[in-house]
Amino acid sequence: MAIKFQYNKTVLHNLNKQLKIRLKALPTLKNKEAALRLEVKKAKDRTVNLDEKLRKEMSGQEDSAGLWNEFLPELIQIDNVRVSSKKIAGVSVPVMEEIIFKEKDYSLFSSPNWFPPGISYAKELANIVIEREFYARKMALLDRARKKTTQKVNLYEKVQIPGYEDAIRKIRRFLEDEENLSKSAQKIVKKRQQKQKAATA
Repeated sequence: MAIKFQYNKTVLHNLNKQLKIRLKALPTLKNKEAALRLEVKKAKDRTVNLDEKLRKEMSGQEDSAGLWNEFLPELIQIDNVRVSSKKIAGVSVPVMEEIIFKEKDYSLFSSPNWFPPGISYAKELANIVIEREFYARKMALLDRARKKTTQKVNLYEKVQIPGYEDAIRKIRRFLEDEENLSKSAQKIVKKRQQKQKAATA
């Protein structure tokens, strides 16, 4: 990164300040990146587990697929999904608190005797599907934040910090050279003055 700067002490002071800020922030950013990476992996693993659980639940019902033709889907519906949010490494992610179902009344005498367990099963499937959606959303949010953090780490580590260090080095050399030239010039002036004094004496 080409940092624009002028060769003076004020700019040198400001660049040192900017460099210190980035050097101090870098370990925190790296820790955040590692924490987000771990949380993304946890969310991904949970999503995969829920996919597997759903697949097993569905395959376990293949024998009774014909019974579901008798089932009345309007008997149960999702009324509300209570959601809260939680911060993970500074990122706000949704958390599923509770699913509230609304059940319609039906006659236990005229309906098949498997309706009550069927309703429980439908609730269980809905829980798995909704929880899986929450984990997928959580994974996407955390991964986006991780990518941004990784970009910032790379920007600091590979671009800005070396850029500031290079600019500081150049300014210091320039100021040292300027100081040395100034001292040399003072010595030359002093010698001339001494020669003039000696010549007039």
